[in-house]
Amino acid sequence: MKNSTLAVVAETERNGAVEPSGAPVAALTQRAVGDAAAPPDTPNSLLEAVAEVDWGGHALSWLVGLLSLAAGMLIWHLMSINQVKFFISFENVPPPLVVLNALIQHAHDKTFYVHILVSMERIVLGFALATVIGIFLGVLMARSKVVRSMVVPYIEILRPIPAVAWIPLAILMWPTEESSIVYITFLGALFPIVLNTVHGVEQTPEVLVRAAQSLGASRVHIFWHVVMPAALPSIATGLAIGMGVSWFSLLAGEIISGQYGIGYFTWNAYSLIKYPDIVVGMLMIGILGTLSTLFVRKITQPLLSWQRKSR
Repeated sequence: MKNSTLAVVAETERNGAVEPSGAPVAALTQRAVGDAAAPPDTPNSLLEAVAEVDWGGHALSWLVGLLSLAAGMLIWHLMSINQVKFFISFENVPPPLVVLNALIQHAHDKTFYVHILVSMERIVLGFALATVIGIFLGVLMARSKVVRSMVVPYIEILRPIPAVAWIPLAILMWPTEESSIVYITFLGALFPIVLNTVHGVEQTPEVLVRAAQSLGASRVHIFWHVVMPAALPSIATGLAIGMGVSWFSLLAGEIISGQYGIGYFTWNAYSLIKYPDIVVGMLMIGILGTLSTLFVRKITQPLLSWQRKSR
């Protein structure tokens, strides 16, 4: 049913209309059955897909990115060693080589990895809860006007509250500091996921729904095989945004009430006037946030494979 619906979706978008009966529907049905019976990707098709990749464009993109990073590092180095003070002061900013040396030293320290693992554990737990609850709540809001009217006021009031403002109340609400940090992380990821899910479900093209109805699909099948696949690009975007916001929220919680974590490590370095460690913590936050967002995008790619097949 899913392959049939996706084939109909592609054909419908090209034709621009769906007739309830007649030759067009028969042709679409025949094509859907053919697609459903098609064998899986063969080695030849995989080789063809590899050959179609613009390797030259990817190499150029990587080269430009690396040159941009190198230029930024050079500017940082020159500003630091010359202690430039022009609106922004670089007098206490350590140069890149000093930061690299501090990073190498921490790479041999087991406690540094404990900070990283604790932060990742909090992210996984908070983000997983936000994903399940956010998608479920977003679908309900998009499909039910009553639920939407009930939930929207809470979202619009709570969403602008920054993570730092939640910390005192979270400490009072939850029995442990660990649970309060996970709660703040959960809130940071929840709102982007909910809002993007609502947007994705609501933006499902009506022509796709009518195409499935013309083939006799039930409301349940239409929801699972038309509405949800059409909403997945928006949901995937919400998950990627939510991952970034969850890191921001996590670090705010760790700075105030944590005893371990990369956010605590960064703030503790500032308290102890270890300037290279501050930059090490910031770089680790950026690297972990980038890798986790990339991981979210990679695991959602198979769910969006129908987009490439329908083109």
